[in-house]
Amino acid sequence: MVEKKEVAIPVPAADNSPMEEDKPLKKTPKELKDAPIKEELSEEDQELKTQLEMLIERLKESDTKLYNPTLETLRTLILTSTSSMTSVPKPLKYLRPLYPDMVNIHDSWPDNADKRFLADILSILAMTYDDDKLDTLKYRKVGSKNAIGSWGHEYVRHLSTEIGLEYTRRQEKEAETEDLVELALEVAPFFLAHNAEADAVDLLLQLDIVPKLVGFVDKNSYKRVCLYIASCVNYLESPDDAICLRTAHDIYLKHDKYAEALLIAIRMSDKTLIQSLFDNCQDPLLKKQLAFMLARQQIFVETEDEDLQNCINNTHLTTHFINLARELDLMEPKTPEDIYKTHLEHKRSAGAAQVDSARQNLASTFVNAFVNAGFGVDKLMLPEEDDGGWIFKNKDHGMMSASASLGMLLLWDVDMGLNQIDKYIYSEDENIRAGALLAVGIVNSGVRNLADPALAVLSEHLEDSKSVANRVAAIQGLGLAYAGSAREELSELLLPIVSNPDLAMELASFAALALGQIFVGTCDGEITSTILQTMLERADGQLGETFGRFMGLGLGLLHLGTRGQCDVTLETLKAVEHPIAKKTSVIVEICAYAGSGDVLHIQRMLHYCNDHIDSESGGDDEFQAFAVIGIALIALGEDIGAEMALRSFTHLMHYGEPVIRKAVPLAIGLLCASNPVLSVLDTLGKYSHDTDIEVALNSIFAMGMVGAGTNNARVAQMLRHLASYYHKDASCLFVVRIAQGLLHMGKGTLTINPLNTDRQIMSNVALAGLLTTLVAFTDVKTLILGRHHYLLYSLVTAMYPRFLITLNEELENETVAVRVGQAVDVVGQAGRPKTITGFQTHSTPVLLAYSERAELSTEEYLAQAPILEGIVLLKKNPDYVEETKA
Repeated sequence: MVEKKEVAIPVPAADNSPMEEDKPLKKTPKELKDAPIKEELSEEDQELKTQLEMLIERLKESDTKLYNPTLETLRTLILTSTSSMTSVPKPLKYLRPLYPDMVNIHDSWPDNADKRFLADILSILAMTYDDDKLDTLKYRKVGSKNAIGSWGHEYVRHLSTEIGLEYTRRQEKEAETEDLVELALEVAPFFLAHNAEADAVDLLLQLDIVPKLVGFVDKNSYKRVCLYIASCVNYLESPDDAICLRTAHDIYLKHDKYAEALLIAIRMSDKTLIQSLFDNCQDPLLKKQLAFMLARQQIFVETEDEDLQNCINNTHLTTHFINLARELDLMEPKTPEDIYKTHLEHKRSAGAAQVDSARQNLASTFVNAFVNAGFGVDKLMLPEEDDGGWIFKNKDHGMMSASASLGMLLLWDVDMGLNQIDKYIYSEDENIRAGALLAVGIVNSGVRNLADPALAVLSEHLEDSKSVANRVAAIQGLGLAYAGSAREELSELLLPIVSNPDLAMELASFAALALGQIFVGTCDGEITSTILQTMLERADGQLGETFGRFMGLGLGLLHLGTRGQCDVTLETLKAVEHPIAKKTSVIVEICAYAGSGDVLHIQRMLHYCNDHIDSESGGDDEFQAFAVIGIALIALGEDIGAEMALRSFTHLMHYGEPVIRKAVPLAIGLLCASNPVLSVLDTLGKYSHDTDIEVALNSIFAMGMVGAGTNNARVAQMLRHLASYYHKDASCLFVVRIAQGLLHMGKGTLTINPLNTDRQIMSNVALAGLLTTLVAFTDVKTLILGRHHYLLYSLVTAMYPRFLITLNEELENETVAVRVGQAVDVVGQAGRPKTITGFQTHSTPVLLAYSERAELSTEEYLAQAPILEGIVLLKKNPDYVEETKA
């Protein structure tokens, strides 16, 4: 056998040349970085570049005859160049390196037409050069002043930016700005003519000359301009916000759009403007529409016409509501059991403790009142054979809420309501009598009757020395019946009760609250000074009572939505040494900036929540609860602010003191009233099982507020679960039942959200009712679970049908097809975008949820109202031609 030997076979490399990395670099990395990038130019581009360089050389020559044709050629080349949307036009690109030479040429020429012509070209070239120098503006001012749009839209936008920057610089130096204003007034019409309304408004806003817009806006652009101006208002400081609203109002008025102008005047809370608009409107149908719009906001103006007065007084509201109920087949009264659906509740062990039946009956009273509100029929209080039997199933103060529920059941139907309530006013039982007086106030809420029955009945009982309950009920009845009316005779009746030091704090506080509700947002000097004087004079023990918070709220409501006008009141409160001063000053501040979205004041409220106050050692930390509610109140109606507020509440819930934690659910309830957002429901569901019983109680009530009048199935399921979870806890079960009543309020036809008219207008009257209820819940155990549960009826001022009803010229129901869908924000969008998405077509009357919007789906009618919500009048379209079917 031959032995095999290992042999090494040499394998040659494929390439014997040294590796690429081993080669020495011809240039260092720094040289490579600094080397200019050579751009490969096509023949055409190279020719253009050479031509431009030659033209600039020609401008350096001494022959002045060549200048004008050379500049003309330059202008033609720039104007006729085409480029894509994202690249710089080629002439501007190739002239950029020559810009300094052109500036020197311009400086060396004497002042003549050619120099001004060159300045025009430098003005457009400066767009590609250094922004800080603002050369586009500089050369525009020394140029030939040709038409502003001759260089195109992009040039005008760049110029407007530089005008804004230069204006800011001059403002800081306090220099003259007239030339900039003149130029801006040339730019604005160009923007308006080229669908850039937002740019025009922004420029004039920056230069503080927004009112000048009125002269430039035409029939094609006024809608988009006013829409943009109105949406800017939330982000402006005072007085700019009022100036913008006034400008929008003037533009609408110029184009005879009285309904739109009225909405702006209502946002401004300008009674004089509202009255003049109403008086100057000549179209009788449109004037009726204005009357219905004023009735929705509970703003009363005087008129000789009886039909118009009935519209403004909301006299027919009950008729329209009952018609809606019949149309939707909702007239059948519901019992509390229909709402509770106890057969669906998870049953606990048979040995469960029986809940106090009087408390259960009281809960049923409230549920019955809220669910059948406004329908005028129920199965507990108003059966024909009934002799008030249900009232006697309640104990003591429970009877007061039971008889007061009549007002809720017969809501807005003054004549029928007073007939039913009358027999209880003369009852021998003090509580039933007091409840009947409150019912008189409730039934008149939101409706004005020329006979003034509420004032006639309730004023008799204000001096009832035998019964405090009767006096309190009469005071509160007046507050609810005349909320927002600002009638002087009521001030004369109630002010002596506030200022009388011998009366109980309860009476004085509720009188102050009633005055706050009646004169809401008026800053009435006499009432303000009387409440402040009372706070200064009352003993510390009286001010420390739980009712003191309502005196503070009364003062706050007087300043609702008035922003800076509260400064004097806040300064005066510093003179009050009792802790009530801190509490009241927070309430006044949050009310004054309600719905403003003011970030600085939200931050102040958050700072108040930072403090750790030891209540055991005598510190009063209650003001922090109002600061939390204030965050929601200020952020109300501004979507981004509301979202940020909800995020802040999560942090407060994790790290806050007990007084802060119990107020968080109330703030969430206010922020999302009648708007059941899924994430908010989950949050409240979690808080409703909190170990702190007050947090749980307030969370359950907040769930009722969030779902109020929506019949939301998820909320109903959550509340049924809570009813079985708290079946042994009478207090929690009571609040669960109330929340169930709120959820099914008006059998799903009512809302308590203070924002209406496509969420543009915040109703002060509605907010007053919501705040009264929320403030009562800051001491839920003493007030709501004690003797003052009737404060829940304060919600009545916020309750309103969420319907859309269409009426013809004779004010009779007119069924018409409408599209209802989710509202889409179209502010500043180009063209005519769709204002709703995911719509369904219905026949009126229809119900509208919080975020829904409606529009007519036929051109046969013209709506007199700019926003289809509430009561809308229709007029036949004279230009309508019916489509012929093939």
